[in-house]
Amino acid sequence: MGYLIASKDIDKIYEIDDRIAMTIAGSVGDAQTLVRWMKAEIKLYELKHERQMGVEAAATLLGNILAQHKFFPFFVQLLVGGVDDKPRLFSVDMMGGLTEEHLTSTGSGSPIAYGVLEELYKENKDTIVNMEVAAKAVSAAMKRDAASGERVDLCIVTTSGFKRMSKEYVNKILKS
Repeated sequence: MGYLIASKDIDKIYEIDDRIAMTIAGSVGDAQTLVRWMKAEIKLYELKHERQMGVEAAATLLGNILAQHKFFPFFVQLLVGGVDDKPRLFSVDMMGGLTEEHLTSTGSGSPIAYGVLEELYKENKDTIVNMEVAAKAVSAAMKRDAASGERVDLCIVTTSGFKRMSKEYVNKILKS
């Protein structure tokens, strides 16, 4: 659709299991299809094996799904993150390539977001402090990249589960 942004206020982070989340960048329809597919496959895995799927297994599954569609790929760049025995984060490209990361960004605003992340993110800082850094990185990207939309979406995934932060909380962070 060129430079037309059909919707500026969509979720960019999805809960695909109570300990695993997936971010989306790229074609919204493709990404939402993959979110539904992953939720179904993870639920089927849990029913069959009577245990939860691990974060790396979920990322590998997503990579395998994408690799099967190379002739007509899904136009997406995705992140899969969550908690097993420790926090894990995987970047999954549209061809099914999979890399484990400690810090990453996806989408057209990534070059701008990376500048903020690399300057302010600290691996041993409190989660809330680094969440503020993430919000500022996305906000900076939105100001310089038309395709980044107009909403910062923040979530936390812990062993206790998935929690989406309220819009009011995010706005408070961005004003500080």
